[in-house]
Amino acid sequence: MCDTLCLVGAGGTLFAKNSDRPVNEVQLIEAYPRRAAGTGLRTQYLEIEDAGAAALTGSRPSWLWGFEHGVNEHRVVIGNEKIFARRDASLEPEGLIGMDLVRLGLERGHSAGEALEVTTALLARHGQGGIANQAVNEAYYSSFLIADPRSAWVLETSGREWAAAPVPGAAAISNRITIRREWTHASPDVPPGADFDDWRHPVAPTALADRRLAASRACLARHGEGLTPADLVAHLRDHGQGPWGAPGAPGAVSPPPLYFLPDGTGVSICLHIRGFEATASSMVAELPADPGAPLRAWVAPGSPCVSVYVPVFPPAAVPPALGDPAVWHAFARLRDMVEADGAALGRIRDVFGPLEAGLWAEADAIAGRPDRHASFVAQAWARVGRALQTLLPG
Repeated sequence: MCDTLCLVGAGGTLFAKNSDRPVNEVQLIEAYPRRAAGTGLRTQYLEIEDAGAAALTGSRPSWLWGFEHGVNEHRVVIGNEKIFARRDASLEPEGLIGMDLVRLGLERGHSAGEALEVTTALLARHGQGGIANQAVNEAYYSSFLIADPRSAWVLETSGREWAAAPVPGAAAISNRITIRREWTHASPDVPPGADFDDWRHPVAPTALADRRLAASRACLARHGEGLTPADLVAHLRDHGQGPWGAPGAPGAVSPPPLYFLPDGTGVSICLHIRGFEATASSMVAELPADPGAPLRAWVAPGSPCVSVYVPVFPPAAVPPALGDPAVWHAFARLRDMVEADGAALGRIRDVFGPLEAGLWAEADAIAGRPDRHASFVAQAWARVGRALQTLLPG
């Protein structure tokens, strides 16, 4: 389960995603340089043509080639969601999986529209297929939110069939088909005027996704054009009682839910389904329409509630330590502490809250100084690493 949302405003686009994965699955945050075109490219299950790649930053489960979400040097950002379609994904031959398509769209897309074209062309040529959740041996199809500083698209799929709708200012997606008849682009096998909800699995439950979609849509409606990256962080930390924990905003912590029910109770934006799934990585990205303004992102390894949204300047100025599995495991230990004792969250935020607020303020101060981005990011991570060590027993 995941949650993704964006706002396309007059000055640019804000994007946010929580990546929810099996509780013990490591997720790495990595920067990649440009790559020249080659003779072949190995994705998760296929060897395909290598068209080269833009420089990019992405977050990927350690056993996968593709990304859960990421942003490239052209200010294109993409995140994906598992969805339940009427086709049986487990019967598909191995092809591209949703995470492959996120990474390929970022490698090849110079705009949201171009990334959409790239993704759907690859989908038509190679199809979707293969295990995407190793913990339960599950194959599934994906939906995508694709954005650049001036536009965004929602793309939803079922096998090689797909529909895409432009985002009218703001949008949120979760683990269900959301497109109805508002799509403007589709695969040839989707009839004109069709309701794409007809491609949804007829008995797949939607309560879990609907509850989280409502929270994301409420966040977008509440803030409107005034939405800030800090507002998105507070939303991504929501444990079902509302947003909390915006950087620099004092206030009470909100412990994770103790249980969940089939009606969606206990399934929150910052996910804690004990023994099953949890938020494994999170990102907020700011894509300014002004090409002279810096591309910015804030990345949080592990669960947002027990992590720090570290300011980075993608695609290059990203701490290499975030690609170390040991770092992810350290934050997972904090998540385990909080799930065992909700009172531990207050002690963790007492350490991380002031640190996060200070890093955000310092990043704002040097944002217009590209010559200082790399050194700031390096020292910022060093401070987070030291704070992390103080919180972990032993």
